[in-house]
Amino acid sequence: LLTEGCRGEGAILRNSNGERFMERYAPTLKDLAPRDFVSRCMDQEIKEGRGCGPNKDYINLDMTHLGAETIMKRLPSVFEIGHNFANVDVTKEPIPVVPTIHYQMGGIPTNIHGQVVAPKGGNPNAVINGLYAVGECSCVSVHGANRLGTNSLLDLLVFGRAAAKHIVDSALKDKAHKGLPINAADYTLARLAKYDSSTAGEYSQDVANDIRKSMQQHASVFRTQALLDEGVQQIKAIAERVKNIHLADKSKVFNTARVEALEVENLIEVALATMISAAARHESRGAHTVNDYGDTPEHPNGRNDADWLKHTLWYSEGNRLDYKPVNLKPLTAESVPPKVRSF
Repeated sequence: LLTEGCRGEGAILRNSNGERFMERYAPTLKDLAPRDFVSRCMDQEIKEGRGCGPNKDYINLDMTHLGAETIMKRLPSVFEIGHNFANVDVTKEPIPVVPTIHYQMGGIPTNIHGQVVAPKGGNPNAVINGLYAVGECSCVSVHGANRLGTNSLLDLLVFGRAAAKHIVDSALKDKAHKGLPINAADYTLARLAKYDSSTAGEYSQDVANDIRKSMQQHASVFRTQALLDEGVQQIKAIAERVKNIHLADKSKVFNTARVEALEVENLIEVALATMISAAARHESRGAHTVNDYGDTPEHPNGRNDADWLKHTLWYSEGNRLDYKPVNLKPLTAESVPPKVRSF
């Protein structure tokens, strides 16, 4: 992961023609446009055949014009990353880069205390007592559809403290929690036993790589409805393969293969939720920018508030989708209406 400081210091993104292509997309800000916009432009260049390399699958980040002294003084970590991971001397040649997932803005729905909420009895935000989530796995919904830079750390600090405080002040004093059932650990033990008894099947790394490839191809920063629909079918097919993962190394000590196998089960859940939810949302909103739903007088920036101003809820049982309204009235600050960005 290369720091955004590269662009801040004057690095330039170039396609296979050597063109500084951001001048076409953002004539004023050029390479200093917001990262979500720049990422979509990079992905579009690659998908339209102007990527670099023999497979045309990356963009060149050129900082050679900055000079070795500036790079070593201002961006020493970038020099090390280029040398160690790409075998590139960034003071003399461009480094290959490609946009990829950086953050999950969705997650487990929570309130401002970190309590997990789920629709129940007509209440879209019914609290699940005793269950909390904070950080990137949670969704307090303070980021909207497109998180601002550095807000992830702020989210973690603010709501991590809020959740801890609520647990101390309320949850620990609540005597109404149900006791754990006798079979509470059965599901987890069954997951482990499944891999211990496997005799044939696919390796977890092969399945994980196919999940990553499909998500990068079909649900990355540049989306079309056709790509999303195709991606849904691919991810569903891969989900069936996850059931047949084989663990060849069954040792119990520092077995990273076992960890990877368990992680693939988590990866496919997130992939299904992301791909299916995105394909069902026929509009552009924030980071969900779909080429088919562009800017029109009726739908600025592709937003369709009449049909899609709502949160998507994904349920693993049958890949079911549901929706709940967006809270447009902040509890402690004045709301700011969205505006069309120009660069």
